[in-house]
Amino acid sequence: MIFKTPEELNTSSCPSGICPPKFDDYPIITSAHGGGGRLTHKLIKEIFYRALANEYLEDMHDSAKIPIEADKIAFTTDSFVVSPYKFPGGDIGHLAVNGTVNDLAMSGAKPIALSLGVILEEGFKTEELWNIAMSIREASLQGGVKVVTGDIKVVERGKGDGIYLNTSGIGLIQHNLDIGPRAIERGDLLIISGDIGRHGIAVMAVREGLFDVNVESDTAPLHEPVLALIENGVEIHCLRDITR
Repeated sequence: MIFKTPEELNTSSCPSGICPPKFDDYPIITSAHGGGGRLTHKLIKEIFYRALANEYLEDMHDSAKIPIEADKIAFTTDSFVVSPYKFPGGDIGHLAVNGTVNDLAMSGAKPIALSLGVILEEGFKTEELWNIAMSIREASLQGGVKVVTGDIKVVERGKGDGIYLNTSGIGLIQHNLDIGPRAIERGDLLIISGDIGRHGIAVMAVREGLFDVNVESDTAPLHEPVLALIENGVEIHCLRDITR
């Protein structure tokens, strides 16, 4: 199967610079989309490669080969089953990328690469999947990472919640600090970067129909302020991402 290059996929006629695929043939996800055959490859090509194309995905191999320039790396994984998958301030795509980028940042690591596992329920709208893929693209650009490998599975209707995501991430550790809970010392100062519980309230307000609550999720990548602290010689003992 020949995939178009990122340059061929990009076009100025679309507001985002990347035109969405046509959803006429398969407006919803079917079980065949997860079988590893023609429809799976079509879904990868028309949705994920179109939105996330990079030099690592071009290989279309079973694993990505990533050059590492560090003595130590951080590695993390997380699964996202948020309901609803769209909420004020973001969606499950933003949340998956930001959550994994931030888990790497909590070790003081510079995020470089993500994997993306997608579990879809039969009947999920293909257009909604495209929107989530574009959210992943947007969050990846903000987080300075590339999705380098992935997987798609489909479960029977009624046995999922629309869409679940799993992301694993690799980051470079380029400092000598021992950042973690065991490094906390008596007398350490505690700094909170924002209010607590905003994301949870934003999701709950939509799920429970609390229409008088106007709160947006604060999901965002935190690697840049963390790396700035390290570069400026701040002695960090422990970091935690408390989005959820």
